[in-house]
Amino acid sequence: MRGLTGNGQVYNWVPSGADHQDIITVGAASPLATQNKGQKGPGIQDDLTFSNLNWMGDHTLKMGAKYKEVKLTSQDTGDGSALFYYEVDPQNGTAALPYKAFFASPSSLPGLTPIITSKDKQFGAYIQDDWVVNDHLTLNLGVRWDIEHNPSYLDFVTPPSVLAAFNKQDPNGPPGQTYAQSLAKGGINVNDYISNGHNRKAYDGEWQPRLGFSYDLNGDEEHVIIGGAGRAYDRDLYDYLQLEQTKIALGQFNYYFKDASGNCEYLSGVGNLQALTSVNGGGEVDVLNNNLKPPHSDQFSLGMRNKISDWNTSATISRLIYKDGFAFTLGNRYPDGAFWLNGGQPWGNGVPGFGALIVGNNGIENRSTQVLLSAEKPYTKDSGWGATIAYTYTNASQNRDINEHYSFDRATIHDYPFITSNAAARHRLVATGTIDGPWDITYSGKLTLATPIPYNGFYFPPGPFAPGVPSNIPVAATPSGESFLFGGPVFGYRQIDFSANKHFDLTRGIDAYLRLDVINAFNYKNYDPGGGATSIANSLPITAVINRNGNIVGVPRTFKFTMGLKF
Repeated sequence: MRGLTGNGQVYNWVPSGADHQDIITVGAASPLATQNKGQKGPGIQDDLTFSNLNWMGDHTLKMGAKYKEVKLTSQDTGDGSALFYYEVDPQNGTAALPYKAFFASPSSLPGLTPIITSKDKQFGAYIQDDWVVNDHLTLNLGVRWDIEHNPSYLDFVTPPSVLAAFNKQDPNGPPGQTYAQSLAKGGINVNDYISNGHNRKAYDGEWQPRLGFSYDLNGDEEHVIIGGAGRAYDRDLYDYLQLEQTKIALGQFNYYFKDASGNCEYLSGVGNLQALTSVNGGGEVDVLNNNLKPPHSDQFSLGMRNKISDWNTSATISRLIYKDGFAFTLGNRYPDGAFWLNGGQPWGNGVPGFGALIVGNNGIENRSTQVLLSAEKPYTKDSGWGATIAYTYTNASQNRDINEHYSFDRATIHDYPFITSNAAARHRLVATGTIDGPWDITYSGKLTLATPIPYNGFYFPPGPFAPGVPSNIPVAATPSGESFLFGGPVFGYRQIDFSANKHFDLTRGIDAYLRLDVINAFNYKNYDPGGGATSIANSLPITAVINRNGNIVGVPRTFKFTMGLKF
């Protein structure tokens, strides 16, 4: 493992028309590698079940409560190392001196620390009634309530220096206009983000009703209609909330050397780089909305299960709506409140004396409709075979990938348009088969097919740009895939697996087995849509392009042999 102090060297090259691509990193690790994140603490839970209750049918009443005290610890960065970036050129070799340094520098402001802890308290309670009305109808009625008390967020006090900086003259604005006034023209009220330690309250509206039902048409469990609706709350991750304190305590900086011949003095220690930062550390200011809510999802489903001879089949349609996902956006604004000017964003208009203003709010949303069809013939020793087939159709859209909590391409998270989601393929088919063969060997196979996963990126229209018009437009496109056996470029994922399993009865309850697996037997290349293998072609109409030299998901053809004992 590389050390956490000293200098590290990153060697990269610049392919034509692309960003820098790292080749190798040696020496000390990145400042971002110095992380200390964890949680520990006691919890208590009690669940009760009351059976054989009778009133207009049979009831099984379930209820319970859970309480946890969790000590959260978070350190996001360290200040003992620096990374120096060197360009590698195929013609000229490796540059003798670096063109950039990345490092972290502690703030000189009092009372700040890059390592914070929070004694988080979590409480939840639920009650549910499983009500068998008659031989045909069963109802599941329940409600859950949760609350979380996180002192790190609730009791945080905005540093006085940050508060003073908001009320300073905007260095880019007309005389007499404060930075807060510039933000207000752009729709940001700083009072929504300034905390005095008492104006934030734990959200107490996490009521989560659940309704489910099943209706057995003939009372024989062969044809059953099923459905349900419910709400579920998640939580705003502490990994994001802690940045309000750790980012300002330990700023992160990229320093570019204008004159490569003059950067040798900075190679002798990270302290020389840290001396370049301002008295406030020059770091970014992360602020959180005083009225954050936890994200939640509402789900609705309706379907039918059937038993037809030896086969079990099901068909279900479900709808999921997700809201209030957390995201950071760029708070900087031009003096007139604009976020876009001449196609550019106000990266140079940060908090006076500090760096960029990063604001955290709720706002990520996605919604999806799925159709799930399945049929299963269970394997039995008597029949000697079994099979399953499952098909899923997904139609999903989102205003932002739920995993991308930094969203700097629009003024607010609500300004992002809904585009096709990159979370799932439109069509997916999984089929399995099992059959007994000679010498008591059981053979099985699995087929997985899916259409390409949509790609989310940006289209950059040609300028010039009108006032307030962004230089990029969020778009989605589905790349063409590959053929399977016959047909055109339909599939983005193809895989066929085989296995053979032999059991040996060693008596007295001891069972030995040998198993051979051939995974991805036909060595299909399944390109990773999110791993640099897909991009948007910057032209109209919008199309996505797969880099067939890019990363793959899954594994190439793999042989696996296992043996073991069961007793």
